[in-house]
Amino acid sequence: MRSSFAMAALACAVMLPLSGTATAATASPIDDAKLIANPLYEAGPLPATSCTEKPIKRNDKALARAYINGVVACLDRTWGRHLKAAGLPFRKITVKHVAKIPKKYCGYDIGDSNSQSYYCPKTGTLVFQLGADWLDDAGDMWLFNMTAAMYGIHVQNLVGIEKAYLKLTYANKSEMYEQDRRVNLQSDCLGGAFVRSVWPMKGRSAEDWQVVLGYTQTGGDEPGEPRWLGKGSTRVAWTKNGYAEGDPAACNTWAAEPADVA
Repeated sequence: MRSSFAMAALACAVMLPLSGTATAATASPIDDAKLIANPLYEAGPLPATSCTEKPIKRNDKALARAYINGVVACLDRTWGRHLKAAGLPFRKITVKHVAKIPKKYCGYDIGDSNSQSYYCPKTGTLVFQLGADWLDDAGDMWLFNMTAAMYGIHVQNLVGIEKAYLKLTYANKSEMYEQDRRVNLQSDCLGGAFVRSVWPMKGRSAEDWQVVLGYTQTGGDEPGEPRWLGKGSTRVAWTKNGYAEGDPAACNTWAAEPADVA
């Protein structure tokens, strides 16, 4: 059985349950139609909308929580409109803010990071634990993009990608981690597509987006650690793919060559 893993965006942990079985090797790229030919890719670009950021200040947890809620409201509006128009299932995500995420939340081994966020596919809930490391410089766009990428996991859950991913078999750990990278990089890409759909944003410039990409570059797999997240440069590439097109079709990591999901 796969063990649970954390998809980290810098200090952020996003948990997805993993339950594949080590049997015969799967094709690489993946050949499951629910993954490589999901209707999500045929729905077209996300609708152009606007998203006004709520005020946020350094080390102000109350404002940061309201800020995240505001971003999620924009995500609900954009993705709801998009998925409904395509005849795909949609339900709003549930957001919870807690002082400390309970151990074994949603069946996961919760990490000890100061700031964390976990998505529970069973309930469609995104829970945030905001600590000093995320609040110290809360005014840049990283928190915005991180929330958008995590919402991408909710989208994967809604359209059946997560369920199909969990059913994948793998021959060895190397193949398992490649599958993990495909699902994680796709959520990065979907986050980038959302940012494009609300760009330009009032008070933001191209420099703000470059700062986000810089953080993403440093948020890849650590040397010597399991390769389930992707190199920083690979994460940047998929985030840019989503942003460049504003279209989930640009986020089909399942059909990508192994070198593109390294």
